[in-house]
Amino acid sequence: MEDGRACQDVDECAEEGYCSQGCTNTEGGFQCWCVQGYELRPDKRSCKALGPEPVLLFANRIDIRQVLPHRSEYTLLLNNLENAIALDFHHNQELVFWSDVTLDRIMKANLNGSNVEEVVSTGLESPGGLAIDWIHDKLYWTDSGTSRIEVANLDGTHRKVLLWQSMEKPRAIALHPIEGKIYWTDWGNTPRIEYANMDGSNRRVIADTHLFWPNGLTIDYAGHRMYWVDAKHHVIERADLDGRNRKAVISLPHPFAITVFEDSLYWTDWHTKSINSANKFTGKNQEIIRNKLHFPMDIHTLHPQRQPAGGRNRCGTNNGGCSHLCLPGNKTYTCDCPTGLDKFLLFARRTDIRRISFDTEDMSDDVIPLADVRNAVALDWHAEDGFIYWTDVTTDSINRAQWDGSRQEVVVDTSLESPAGLAIDWVTNKLYWTDAGTDRIEVSNADGSMRTVLIWENLDRPRDIVVDPIGGYMYWTDWGVSPKIEQAGMDASSRIVIISSNLTWPNGLAIDYQTQRLYWADAGMKTIEFGNFDGSDRQVLIGSQLPHPFGLTLHEEKLYWTDWQSKSIQCANKMTGLGRQTLAENLENLMDIHMFHRYRTTGVLRTPCAVNNGGCSHLCLLAPPTKGSSCTCPTGINLQLDGKTCTHGSIYVFVTLMCVCLLPPAGKVYWSDSTLKKVSRANINGTAHEDIIATGLMTTDGLAVDAVGRKIYWTDTGTNRIEVANLDGSMRKVLIWQNLDSPRAIALYHEMGYMYWTDWGEHAKLERSAMDGSDRLVLISNNLGWPNGLAIDSAGSQLLWADAHTEVNLNGLNRRTLVSPVQHPYGLTLLGPHIYWTDWQSRSIQRADKTTGANTITVRSNLPGLMDIQAVDREKPLGFNKCGRRNGGCSHLCLPRPNGTSCACPTGILLKGDARSCDDSPETYLLFSNRVSVRRISLDTNDHTDVHVPVPELHNVISLDYDSVDGKLYYTDVSLDVIRRANLDGTGMETVISQGLKTTDGLAVDWVTRNMYWTDTGRNTIEVARLDGTSRKVLVNNSLDEPRAIAVFPSKGYLFWTDWGHIAKIERAHLDGSDRKVLINTDLGWPNGLTLDYDTRRLERESGREGNGDRQGIGDWEGGREGGREGGREGGREEGREGGTDTGERGSGREGGNKGMTDRDKGEKVVGRE
Repeated sequence: MEDGRACQDVDECAEEGYCSQGCTNTEGGFQCWCVQGYELRPDKRSCKALGPEPVLLFANRIDIRQVLPHRSEYTLLLNNLENAIALDFHHNQELVFWSDVTLDRIMKANLNGSNVEEVVSTGLESPGGLAIDWIHDKLYWTDSGTSRIEVANLDGTHRKVLLWQSMEKPRAIALHPIEGKIYWTDWGNTPRIEYANMDGSNRRVIADTHLFWPNGLTIDYAGHRMYWVDAKHHVIERADLDGRNRKAVISLPHPFAITVFEDSLYWTDWHTKSINSANKFTGKNQEIIRNKLHFPMDIHTLHPQRQPAGGRNRCGTNNGGCSHLCLPGNKTYTCDCPTGLDKFLLFARRTDIRRISFDTEDMSDDVIPLADVRNAVALDWHAEDGFIYWTDVTTDSINRAQWDGSRQEVVVDTSLESPAGLAIDWVTNKLYWTDAGTDRIEVSNADGSMRTVLIWENLDRPRDIVVDPIGGYMYWTDWGVSPKIEQAGMDASSRIVIISSNLTWPNGLAIDYQTQRLYWADAGMKTIEFGNFDGSDRQVLIGSQLPHPFGLTLHEEKLYWTDWQSKSIQCANKMTGLGRQTLAENLENLMDIHMFHRYRTTGVLRTPCAVNNGGCSHLCLLAPPTKGSSCTCPTGINLQLDGKTCTHGSIYVFVTLMCVCLLPPAGKVYWSDSTLKKVSRANINGTAHEDIIATGLMTTDGLAVDAVGRKIYWTDTGTNRIEVANLDGSMRKVLIWQNLDSPRAIALYHEMGYMYWTDWGEHAKLERSAMDGSDRLVLISNNLGWPNGLAIDSAGSQLLWADAHTEVNLNGLNRRTLVSPVQHPYGLTLLGPHIYWTDWQSRSIQRADKTTGANTITVRSNLPGLMDIQAVDREKPLGFNKCGRRNGGCSHLCLPRPNGTSCACPTGILLKGDARSCDDSPETYLLFSNRVSVRRISLDTNDHTDVHVPVPELHNVISLDYDSVDGKLYYTDVSLDVIRRANLDGTGMETVISQGLKTTDGLAVDWVTRNMYWTDTGRNTIEVARLDGTSRKVLVNNSLDEPRAIAVFPSKGYLFWTDWGHIAKIERAHLDGSDRKVLINTDLGWPNGLTLDYDTRRLERESGREGNGDRQGIGDWEGGREGGREGGREGGREEGREGGTDTGERGSGREGGNKGMTDRDKGEKVVGRE
């Protein structure tokens, strides 16, 4: 003491950081101690976390990495990301979560990088912070774009807006689940740091001075402090968890995110592109953990003690008894509901569908998590089945999904052009819609089945539609040349116009069931009006300041509407128009709107349709009270005289978007889709849909079914081929491939054994051959334009085609014009005494007498996208099958000819000497890859046509080889980073190498020792493994610079490979990697392909060189050359190698789409059977 006599104890615990965590002062000494999960180090002052070595987990925008703090070693966890900003982890569940502010998504994956999934994919604008509650298994995030803090389950379900008031730009977020607290920074106009209970209650500001851009935030659970960084003030600060004892720790350039572990702080810095560390008490001992990073963002310490297990789960084992959300508070918990469950406004915004909840005060909107919403216009809902329904005028479809986005499905996606209105009959579960493109009103069951056209006459751009199941009426607006509002029974009976004056663009409709009134919005008149159901007592409700009203809905005493021009949702009193207010604004592309309330009026609970479906065999539709209900049939099925029963007719006319055929006995419809590049079939009622040809097609313009011989024929203007196959797509064969230039329509005459086709290439013609492709003959080659449709009149021995509707005899004689003029005929068919054809320009189906061309009438108009047409009489006998019961004695294909039949083999397989049997596969053939497919070209036949090998799940196949012993194909896929194998029929596909691959450019099978060898350009290695992937070993990993092709000579024990790195070369070694030798290292460009001539003991290689093109060379085993030849042109090395990044790195050529390879596009093998 000052008196120089007495001694006073020194309180070591008063010095900050003297002990890492706990400190107990004793007289003449002190004792440090550690909290649970830590142990005292030998220095008796610092604490060490129990458990594994800590790992720093950080987002790098384009990837997520792990780095060891004291070794600077990092591993890549996830790559190919767009803009990963925030991240956190769940240690017990071994999950990592991150936000992507470019995709506006929150994602998750396993901590090993597998199983990447979307967690939150809608309603995000700038999710800059996220945090995991590891005790109650909740996900919290901030969004500076929507100015909200939200919470959801770890899988994204039960999402709720937790905090929204007085929020500007919330950024970083941290949780203390043990205390039930949430902390966050806000760098809006009034920067601050706040906390609240994790249920959103007890919100408080704990720091709001000397802040500008408070970015990162972390909590030291052991030290009971929080740390944050301010990028503007270039500082790291700390404070107690209540904001007291605030202190600056370190000054630095541009810190972004921060984490703490033991006695160290770790932070990312934008300016230095680095991860740094320092002592958390003093700021001293600063170190650079890792620099030269792409763009380091969020960072966390991955360790069990960063998510200590000592906290109590307030929600217990039964979710606290809560039906949905159980959110922890300070001492207890709160049951809460996801935003908007009981009553909300549902509205479409073209690319998404949103709802404004009336369950919360903020009226915040959230996006329903739906996939691929392109242009949503009309919508409705059904409380009983929990579905929301919407139309999409870009995909021309009607869709539905549950409120949480699950069970999303397309309900109707055919013969729609502009489905602008939609209404649900919630009493009988029917779906009504208008189509302004086809000028129709249609109805179906709620699942889209039993669809029928209700009204098609005197419609001119029908827009919105509403139904009144209680009264049995429906109402719709029509804003064509003569705008009007109409009423009809829900069965289309008793149709009348109720409003036809003072209308311009009548848009939305709404029914007030209480007052029996109909409301409508007119965007041209800029008014909202109402009147009685019959149109009487018409009144203007709102007649000013309505720029462009569109959707309309009612609930209780209020009317709600969307407005295109003001980009807002507004409401007013439904009786007076007063009390007008704006509920939401700055919403682009507002469309339809509906008020969801769980207990929609059902009125009369028992309808005539409720008892035994009204006695109807198919559709029972409500009708006005005088009728009650009526029965109707799906389109194409006839209602019988009893007015109840629907039956199929025997005569059909089919229209399709490309080409169509029907197999009468089985009732199967066959069609081609040139967009999907498929040929498919289904039952007439749409069931049992299947793709029978899904590979090797380009533009299948013509299709014909041989119902007698049970074969399908088609033309392909993209490949310029005519092919045939069995009806299930098997035994496919190219019949004609030479001298074809855009073959189009095709027709068959089984009884005569002939097929006919049109060719509208540069020299248009009409040809004939036998149905096996022989005896080819040009019938017509002059005065043809675009010969499209083709039909055979077997009764009159006439051939008709749609150019100017001309006919000739079946031998090409006696040509005459049957119908002229026509606008743009395409498809053509015959039925009875008539011809039918489709016309592109008039969008109609026409009919005329087949012998005279007279009496032309329009069968159906306003049909967009018309293509082929086929008529079928199911009662017409099929005729005699020339191939008989035993397939004509053929092992594979039996094809008719004029004088009998001939046997044929699938493409590439030779017919044996008996002229009846075929092998299962070619003797010798080429196998090659084309990224997304593997193909085969037979060398046994002279057509050299490529055939798809049906191997599934191909993404970017680079190299391949074939094992003739087991008959398996081996290949590498550099998009999936795997090596796989499969049988040549596509079965038995399995992954043999799934890890540790980067860019496997070369692959070779040693069929003797049963090993496979591969090069990896990304890792610069050559490896070997057993054919099943076991016993894997690195053979060569030094002095390699982008090894490419590889080949083996098992009997001599040699391994050869090319290297097209900085010093291109070709090398050789023994199969165990020993005795390595450079064979060629001069005058090489990019040595790509490599193959061995086992007979002459020569190697052949292919090289690409910028400017000079491809080079092929031959040499012996020791590197001696016999010459080379140059030819062709190559586009340049960068184009083939994927240009790399802005840092100058070279890519690997592994991306699909427009990027990738030229030289590497194909791997090729010649296969011969031994």
